Amino acid sequence: MTEPIITDTPTDEARLPVAVVSPRGASRLREGHLWVYRSDTVELPFEAGVYRVQDTRGRRLGWALVNPASEISVRLLTREDAPADEAFLRARLHAAIDFRESLGIDADGYRVVHAEADGLPGLVVDRYADVLVVQNGTAALEPHLPALVEVLVERFSPRGVLARHEGRVRTLEGLPTGTSVLYGDVPDTVEVRERGTHGDVRYLVEPWRGQKTGSFLDQRENRALLGAHARGEALDVFSYHGSFGLHLAPRARHVELIDSSESALARARENMLLNGHANVTYTEANAFDRLRELEAAGRSYATISLDPPALAKTRRDLQNAYGAYKELNLRCLKLLEPGGVMATTSCSFHVSEGDFYAMVQDAAADARVRVRVLARRGGASDHPELLGVPETRYLKFALLQRTE
Repeated sequence: MTEPIITDTPTDEARLPVAVVSPRGASRLREGHLWVYRSDTVELPFEAGVYRVQDTRGRRLGWALVNPASEISVRLLTREDAPADEAFLRARLHAAIDFRESLGIDADGYRVVHAEADGLPGLVVDRYADVLVVQNGTAALEPHLPALVEVLVERFSPRGVLARHEGRVRTLEGLPTGTSVLYGDVPDTVEVRERGTHGDVRYLVEPWRGQKTGSFLDQRENRALLGAHARGEALDVFSYHGSFGLHLAPRARHVELIDSSESALARARENMLLNGHANVTYTEANAFDRLRELEAAGRSYATISLDPPALAKTRRDLQNAYGAYKELNLRCLKLLEPGGVMATTSCSFHVSEGDFYAMVQDAAADARVRVRVLARRGGASDHPELLGVPETRYLKFALLQRTE
C-alpha cells in the first residue's frame, strides 16, 4: 500500500517562535506606537531577534525586534506580513539615506538614521564630513550591523565608521558597551561645515569623545534661525563648543559664551578662531550664578541663546526640572532688552511641549516682561518625528522677542 503524501509540513517561518502581546499591547501597536513593554507581553522567544508579532487570538501584527531581557520587549519594524529579513533592513537603511538626500541639506554634518522615525528602532547614524558614527541600542539588530555598515560604506565611501556603543540603553538591552572602529580609520577630530546666514560655519567635532555622537546636530537649523536675528550684545548660555555662538558672532557686536566646562570652552575658542571671530569672550561659570551676576551688574542683551542640558532625565525629575528651567528663562528674559530676541530650548523628552511653553509663560510673568513667539520648532529636518511615537519629538525650541 502506498504511503500518503504529506503536504502540510510546517514552513521554516511557521516553526519560528513568535512574540504574543496582550490586548493592551496589541491596541498600542494598532494605534501607531512601535513599542510594547514587557508587562504587556504574553509570550516571548527565549533569545533576542527579529520575530513575528501576534495578539492573543493569533492575529498577525507584523514583525519586530524582540528582546525578552529588555523592558521594551517589542519594537515593531513593519506591519506587513512578509518577513523582515536582512534584505528588508538594508532596504530600510537605503530609504533613510534617500530621504536625507531629498532634503537638500547644505551641511556635511547631519543625521542619517533617526531610529524609530526611519523604521530602524534603536539605530542612530550621524555623518561628520567623511566619518560616520553609529549607535545601536537594540540587541535584536546587533547581528545585522555588519550588513548595515556595508550599505553605509557603499553609499558614502567614508574614511571611517565608528561605533559609539555607550550608555544605559545598551546595558538595559544586555549589550556590551564601548567605542570601536567598524570600518576604515577615524581621527580624533573632524572638521564639519554647516550653512549659516552669512555663509558657511565650520566647527570641530570629536567623534570618539564628544557629546552624543560628537555634536548636537538636532539644533542645526535652529542655530541658523537665531543667527539671522543676531545683533548687538549677545549671550550664549550653556555654550558647549559654541555651536549657537558661531552663528551669533558674524552679526553681533560681541558674544559672551558661558559654560561650566573648561575643555568645552577651549574647543569653542578653537571653533571661533577657525571662523575668524575675535568678538567673543569665554566665561567658565555655573550658568545660574553667572546670570545673577549679569543681572546685578545691570547688563542687557539684544540676543540670547539658552540651550541647557536635559534637566529631566526621568519623570521623577520633572518638578525640580520645571523650577530650574523657569529660573534660567526668567533670568535671561530679565537680561533681554526690549526688542531683543531670545532662543530657549529643552531637550528633555519628559518635559512636554505644553509644559515647556507654560514654563516660559510663567517665567515671563515673573520677569514682568511681555514676549511674542516668533517661531516654534523641534529638531532639524533630518531628525523627523513619527506620528504615534512621541519619543521621536523630544526637542522644544522657541524663538522669542521681548516687546516691552
